[in-house]
Amino acid sequence: MTTDLLANLNPQQQRAVTTVTGPVLVLAGPGSGKTRVLTHRIAYLVTNANVDPLQILAVTFTNKAAREMRERLVGLLGESVVADLTVGTFHSICARWLRREIVHLGRERDFVIYDPDDQERLMKRILRELNLNEKQHPPRAILSAISSAKNELITPQEYAQSTRSYFDEIVARCYARYQALLRESNALDFDDLLGETARLFREHPAVLARYHERYRFLLIDEYQDTNRVQYLLVRALAERERNLFVVGDEAQSIYGWRGADIRNILQFEQDYPDATVIMLEQNYRSTQAILDVAQALINASLQRKYAKRLWTTNGKGEQVVLYEATSDEEEAQFVVGEIVRLIAEGVARPGDCAIMYRTNAQSRLIEEALVQAHLPYHVVGGVRFYERKEIKDTLAYLRLAANPYDSVSLQRVINWPGRGIGERTVGELIAWAQQMGVPLYQALSELASASVDHPFTGRARAALLEFYELIADLNRFHEIMALGDLIDYLLNRVEVQATLKREYEAEEAEDRWRNVQELRNAALAYANLPVENQLAAFLEDIALIADVDSLDRNHDVVTCITLHQAKGLEFPHVFVIGIEEGLLPHSRSTDNRDAIEEERRLLYVGMTRAQRRLYLCHAAQRAMFGRIATSARSRFLADIPPTLFKSLRRRGYRIVSAPQATMFNNRSLRQSELRVTGGRPAPLPTPTRANFFPGQRVRHATFGEGIVVSSRLIEGDEEVTVRFTDRERRLLASFARLEPLTDGSAQ
Repeated sequence: MTTDLLANLNPQQQRAVTTVTGPVLVLAGPGSGKTRVLTHRIAYLVTNANVDPLQILAVTFTNKAAREMRERLVGLLGESVVADLTVGTFHSICARWLRREIVHLGRERDFVIYDPDDQERLMKRILRELNLNEKQHPPRAILSAISSAKNELITPQEYAQSTRSYFDEIVARCYARYQALLRESNALDFDDLLGETARLFREHPAVLARYHERYRFLLIDEYQDTNRVQYLLVRALAERERNLFVVGDEAQSIYGWRGADIRNILQFEQDYPDATVIMLEQNYRSTQAILDVAQALINASLQRKYAKRLWTTNGKGEQVVLYEATSDEEEAQFVVGEIVRLIAEGVARPGDCAIMYRTNAQSRLIEEALVQAHLPYHVVGGVRFYERKEIKDTLAYLRLAANPYDSVSLQRVINWPGRGIGERTVGELIAWAQQMGVPLYQALSELASASVDHPFTGRARAALLEFYELIADLNRFHEIMALGDLIDYLLNRVEVQATLKREYEAEEAEDRWRNVQELRNAALAYANLPVENQLAAFLEDIALIADVDSLDRNHDVVTCITLHQAKGLEFPHVFVIGIEEGLLPHSRSTDNRDAIEEERRLLYVGMTRAQRRLYLCHAAQRAMFGRIATSARSRFLADIPPTLFKSLRRRGYRIVSAPQATMFNNRSLRQSELRVTGGRPAPLPTPTRANFFPGQRVRHATFGEGIVVSSRLIEGDEEVTVRFTDRERRLLASFARLEPLTDGSAQ
């Protein structure tokens, strides 16, 4: 087994896998096979060092990475062995432990996990209570300050004692009330999952001792991204056995803005003087031309401690392109024009290409150019499935089924579907509950018992009691009814489909109902769990899903993604846009040396996502804050020798619509269907008159026969509105391939 495990590893990877005991720091350059090292090390511990898989804990930073690790381990060890391993993210693992142990902290095990939307709703309630204006005190800014405090394990009381500004004083007041309401709702936010676990280990040594006994070998991925509380959790868990194996790369530390501390990896040898340090420098992803540019960029960093020299056997490859556009619009035209050209030449498919940028706002012009070229694309960071209103509403009911004291979920759906409970009634309920000092659900229970005086009219009381009975029934059924059956019961009881039909036009209502049905489909994955655990596991997994985890690489579409979200991904062809002062490095970082270096690392991460081709783009002018401003190219580009680039400048790229519909069927352009001249698509003949007219009968290959309602010339094409049997559709003539059936009006 040893031979098989080590056969496809280079010497440094083999050393990392076979160094069994003691602290180990693996400095893994991008594309150096760190996931292979982690999984093979776990397999080696089990098969060669005779370590019980129950005693191995492997921590990743994303659910995607955890899934990939598990899948690889199943191939190496088999399903039954992998079932005994603990593999997951910091948040998911801490959530699991707190389900067992949180009673030691005086909390209930059936806590709910509040996502950012829930947190914002709760903070808005707090601001109203404190008579604070939302516009002057943005909820997200306050929550960000609270999150930073929690990541440093600063309590509300400690925060209040260290305020230095008026904003800090506002945060302190909100922080105290926020924690009180979380506790009242028996809820934790993401930061609490880690902070409460750290507090558990600090205040209850006997509990920590049990985890020392359970986990003798720790493996931590992406160690450079750990924050203060994660660092303390790792130290606490490793302090007895000291078999701590961390993998990371200080050159890819890009999350300082959310609390990650690069010092954790830079000071590893100070924390563990007997540590073994191993460098992984062979890159399996990129060409040498790409690596040389990335290496030159990172060599100029002021925060380098470990000098790695990336190399590959993939060959020199295509020279990196540096493109200077006259404007941000031309930059977008160039990028999309190049993608069209690569597709037309047969060297790429849409799904091979990624466009990366520093800020989400930069995607607009790119999206417009992609639409113009009729290229299918996906913007990572759009409205995610679990953030759609109909899904959030349905989930709110399910969360109330698990924990009726969840006040945020309760307020979300107390009048959805509409049941005559207006804002005034909700306000009276909140005030009445505060007066009694009880959660909202308890107030509803008091109303049902009629044992206390209440402020509600007969109609309002009846509506509130109807809602209370619904939640009480869901709560009663959730541990005795299978998850799928519970969802079916909820959808029928609340009449979700009928509600959506009332609230939206027919087509949109149907789309939203399909989304709800997809949520029902997701419940199938939990059918093998004990009935009483299905709902809790389902809600916990949903709460921990990250945006990039939902990126489906099976669809043949261009990916538009921020540089931060691109971490951990790879694409054959990568375009990084907006490499300019004020964007990359971002204007917020320019007065802070550490922040500037993090921006450098961010560009390095983007560059090293590329496998075969890398394009770096900047514009001389860019629209910023509603005006056109002159842009200066990024200081980072000056750190790269010009000889490493193939420079292009102001070539006046202009793309036009691709003249066929197969792109929407996820098939590549056929070269015969797209003529390319001088590196860009040749113009298509522009129709000078309409070929279709109202009343004309036509046939479409998919939709069948129909009658033309109207026609007009638009952007070099003809837009034809056709009434088919099921509904009207607007089609572009160059795409639709409509076949005229009559020369005159239909009878």
